[in-house]
Amino acid sequence: MEQYGKILIIAMPLFLVLILIEMAYGFFKLNQKTPLMDSVSSISSGITNSVKDVLGLSLTFISYDWMLSKVGIFHLQANALTYIIAFIAIDLYGYWVHRLAHQINFFWNKHAIHHSSEEFNLACALRQSVSSFVNLFTFLLLPAALLGVPTKVIVITLPIQLFLQFWYHTTYIKKLGFLEKILVTPSHHRVHHAINPEYMDKNHSQIFIIWDKLFGTFQEELATVPAVFGITRPAQTWNPIRINFQHLGLLVSDAWRSDSWKDKLTIWFKPTGWRPENFEEKYPVKKIKEVYAFQKYNSSNSKKLIYWSVVQALITLLFVSYLFNNIATIGMPNIFIYGAFLFLTVYSYTELMDTNTFSLFWESLRLLFGITIIMRFGDWFGLNILTPFGNYLVIGYLLVSLMATVYFVFIEFKKATPELQTS
Repeated sequence: MEQYGKILIIAMPLFLVLILIEMAYGFFKLNQKTPLMDSVSSISSGITNSVKDVLGLSLTFISYDWMLSKVGIFHLQANALTYIIAFIAIDLYGYWVHRLAHQINFFWNKHAIHHSSEEFNLACALRQSVSSFVNLFTFLLLPAALLGVPTKVIVITLPIQLFLQFWYHTTYIKKLGFLEKILVTPSHHRVHHAINPEYMDKNHSQIFIIWDKLFGTFQEELATVPAVFGITRPAQTWNPIRINFQHLGLLVSDAWRSDSWKDKLTIWFKPTGWRPENFEEKYPVKKIKEVYAFQKYNSSNSKKLIYWSVVQALITLLFVSYLFNNIATIGMPNIFIYGAFLFLTVYSYTELMDTNTFSLFWESLRLLFGITIIMRFGDWFGLNILTPFGNYLVIGYLLVSLMATVYFVFIEFKKATPELQTS
């Protein structure tokens, strides 16, 4: 938990710098593929996912360590060859987890957030799930366990393999020649994120594209079929927490409304997108049918709200960094209180991004929560040790944030002027 937090403290600024470089490149090329509101939503999703992971808010039914002790035939030492074996085994594991997430209704819920952006850029790589509270797929690491790859090697290699998936989320890098035959490239992954019928459910590999070629799910990017990104049932919100549970909400409501007990029980394991007979007519859900003729989601935002949203995301990253750097000091169960504050923060400002007037309620609740924390503990989780003004900084920020929300709700959202611009 603490070690992973330390890794993220290094990784987060690096990811942010690369996102800014991509934005700058798009600006100078007059071909911007990284709109600010979409990027803030993506970064906010990354915040919630990283907090969930660092706090260990998931349950593993079968741990790798247990599986290793039961089925390990060999006992490898932690050397360079072992790390290579682990990397390949994790990549094969990642392929099948990824493929199952695309093919089974219930598992799509945890992955839909990653595809929900209607853009394809480095920021959207950060759109990761907070709805995956149970890990059911450790058994797919069986090859590594049989070979006796030590647990510590798996633990170290997993985040490396994950972070190496960041770079290929971009439209600016075209095909890469010989590397296209071996590695997952931006071209391969554009296909994966596309909703074009020609591209759907293809290229599930994470580092080595050979898995798709081996298991029959490979599709080359076609010059005649420009990729269109997103999900066929569009999210229609910037709020990553709501996006995380949209598909699950539809499954629950469809199961509840169905008169067939068979459908109630099997809907979870049907192919992704399956609904009971006639439900598309009885209970229609917005779905993209013509990929080249749909309007991307853009709440009408003034430049003030766009820039304020960027500021909110950056301040939240500071709060996250403080948590990750002080996990041991903050301790249990206070880290979960801190985590709840961060989730509430993201929920509040992304609701404001959606121009939802109810965001004022969430922002008021956040202020009360922050004041309660300071009154309960005397300061903001030890921040006064670093600066005697810690309490004033936190409360001052929360008050300014509430006043800004009041301004947007009662002034900006009430106006319908030509100054409002699309993000």
